[in-house]
Amino acid sequence: MEEQNTRRVPLWRSLRIKYAITYLTIIVAVLVLLNTYPVRTSQQMVFQTKQVSLQSQAALMASALAGPDGLSAEGVARVMEVLGDTGLSRVLVTGPSGEVLYDSDPVGNTLGRYALVYETVSALRGNDEFRSDYQEGVFHSRAAAPVTYRGMIIGAVYAAEYDAEQGRLLVGLQQTLQRISAAVAIGALLLSLIFSSALTRRLGQLLSAFRTVREGEYSHRVRMGGKDEVTRLAGEFNALTDRLQTTEEVRRRFVSDASHELKTPLASIRLLTDSILQTEAMDPGTVREFVGDIGEEAERLQRITEKLLTLTRLDAAALAVAGPVDVTAVIGRAEHMLKPLARAGESELTVELEEGLVVRADPDDLYQIFFNLMENAVKYNLPGGKVWVRGRAVGDKVEITVEDTGVGIPEADIDKVFDRFYRVDKARSRAAGGTGLGLSIVRDTVRRHGGTVTARRREKEGTCFTVTLPRAEKEGTV
Repeated sequence: MEEQNTRRVPLWRSLRIKYAITYLTIIVAVLVLLNTYPVRTSQQMVFQTKQVSLQSQAALMASALAGPDGLSAEGVARVMEVLGDTGLSRVLVTGPSGEVLYDSDPVGNTLGRYALVYETVSALRGNDEFRSDYQEGVFHSRAAAPVTYRGMIIGAVYAAEYDAEQGRLLVGLQQTLQRISAAVAIGALLLSLIFSSALTRRLGQLLSAFRTVREGEYSHRVRMGGKDEVTRLAGEFNALTDRLQTTEEVRRRFVSDASHELKTPLASIRLLTDSILQTEAMDPGTVREFVGDIGEEAERLQRITEKLLTLTRLDAAALAVAGPVDVTAVIGRAEHMLKPLARAGESELTVELEEGLVVRADPDDLYQIFFNLMENAVKYNLPGGKVWVRGRAVGDKVEITVEDTGVGIPEADIDKVFDRFYRVDKARSRAAGGTGLGLSIVRDTVRRHGGTVTARRREKEGTCFTVTLPRAEKEGTV
């Protein structure tokens, strides 16, 4: 599969050739139309002009020949002499039987013979006929008209014209169109190659960028000008690589921090067990103390593992089915669980909530959010300190604040406290049993339910965390 993705695309399957063929197909279709429609239209116009002109001349001659004395060779010759030069290639006049009485062609004269051509035969039947064709650059037109006197057909006039001049004009038009078509075809070929090359070159840049990123170079970016769809695709690619780079950096930092956090208690356990195993005459009290320390480190490992699993679940799982949840009830449960810890730390825990605070969330997730925030406020408070939990409705949101009078967070660390494994005071956090994951879990859980969480320093001392969640109707609360 790797070889199939990286091998060169055959030329005849490349987009460049496909686009070029598409452009050329369209141009060829246009050129074919350009070389046929004008010529055909010109031919039809010439045919129509010839029909009107030739039939008019044939009818004029037939009218001049009509008379009571009938048609004779001498009479027809006199009439045609009077009519003068007609400008036609050939004129035949026949009697009622088709016998030729007059032929203007001195070379192929058919005088005295029978003109049994289609046009003459049809004219002797009383029809006006016209036929014309274009061959080898010459218009060959024929027309025939009956000669009638008092309703009787006494003969027929056949007129033929060989027009090479109009043919030369049409041939010139064809040659001009062919030269134009050749120039357009060459220009279209060059432009299609240029445009298709430009397009495929830009797509090639994107393909090369994808391969580079696939190799793990997430910092690679595509620089592409223009405002078309390919440029937008390049912008989306850069945004994707930004996200991938950020994700990869977070993943690496997370793996590094997790390894470090897990390594510390494991090293302690290893050191304590080696001490027990290598000391033969260790007294039972010391052994019991070491085993107790091993138990504490094991519990710490368990806490880290559980919180890592929680973060993994938050990263991978879809949004849980949320329903209306009474915030007062959830915070009341957390307060009940933390009261002993507050008394042990000589802290005062106060809860002040408006009535009717209902949010749309998962009850267990909501409990985890407020328990973590309230537990941190109690654990990292100073002896005799205070913790306030306040809640109010703000428009279509519910805002809960957790404030304490503890050691506080330096201004430079405010934006980092939600990062995984981040601790302001690492020694104090470990001593309190912290893992550096609690606030990360709070942030991810709040975001999962469409809310926000922020942290700020209090003006005098301590820290204030503010959680905002979408408000819900009170009916059917959990």
